Amino acid sequence: MTTLKLLDGKLRLPVICSPMFIVSYPALVAAQCKAGVVGSFPALNARDEGDLDRWLTGLKAELAQFQAANPDRPVAPFAVNQIVNPSNTRLQRDLEICMRHQVPMTITSMRAPNEVVQEIHRYGGTIIHDVINFRHAMKALESGVDGLILVAHGAGGHAGRINPIALVAEIRRHYDGPLALSGAISTGSGILAAQAMGADYAYMGTRFIATQEANATPEYKQGILDGMAADVVYTDLFSGVHANYLRSSIVAAGLDPDNLARPDDAQAGKLVFKPKAKAWKDIWGVGQGIGTISDIPDVASLVDRLEAEYRAAKERLLQL
Repeated sequence: MTTLKLLDGKLRLPVICSPMFIVSYPALVAAQCKAGVVGSFPALNARDEGDLDRWLTGLKAELAQFQAANPDRPVAPFAVNQIVNPSNTRLQRDLEICMRHQVPMTITSMRAPNEVVQEIHRYGGTIIHDVINFRHAMKALESGVDGLILVAHGAGGHAGRINPIALVAEIRRHYDGPLALSGAISTGSGILAAQAMGADYAYMGTRFIATQEANATPEYKQGILDGMAADVVYTDLFSGVHANYLRSSIVAAGLDPDNLARPDDAQAGKLVFKPKAKAWKDIWGVGQGIGTISDIPDVASLVDRLEAEYRAAKERLLQL
């Protein structure tokens, strides 16, 4: 196994929690880090000017205070997600704020973060990039990132089409550095399975939407409890990039999940989505692991459970 030096001795479980648009706010991130798993949020969640600076100031102070009061507990660092794409007009401003706060870990998405890596490394930060295939992985590595997040088939939100077993094996033939795997991981045994496949960390999102601290509506959380893997719809209709969404939220928006079409298909007599139905706010992102989620605990209780499941899975393997 390979690890990110930043995380050595800081984790209770080999888990990085994914940055979820609208859902991952400071309360969730702080709870995740205190529980011993990496918490993260998208910079774009800090909507009002000044929010990002306040969030980072508050998180750093809260985690430092908690660590001082609990010196024997692993308190994980937090991460901020940056969308590296021309459409993100806030990128440079947000990067400057994060650099000023020396954010421990940066998670980049979309385009290879060529112009970002040097800025993060200048103050000693760690940067990992999410990819959905081999070509994207090689481009990210060429840019100098410290690790990769493999977003495989079944992951919540924007996700790839490749089976996680195949994707990890393909990347591992050419890269022996830190890997996190995303895709339908919602249990402690799933975390161990990610490692067994060759990843170093599990990258988990959907399981943490159904927690007390998540900034998700009660309807969103209940939809996850009610859903199964078959209720996950993979489409590029809502954001222009293929992603996994909860079927019931598409229906609630007045759409037919089995007959989705773009506005320019209207003349062909096909159904089009309502202008008020927005990705993430109205159309909810979820992964295929929702079928194992049946409650809405607080983060600390959830991580306790994940650790117990992880240890039990290890014991079962030893008995084979």
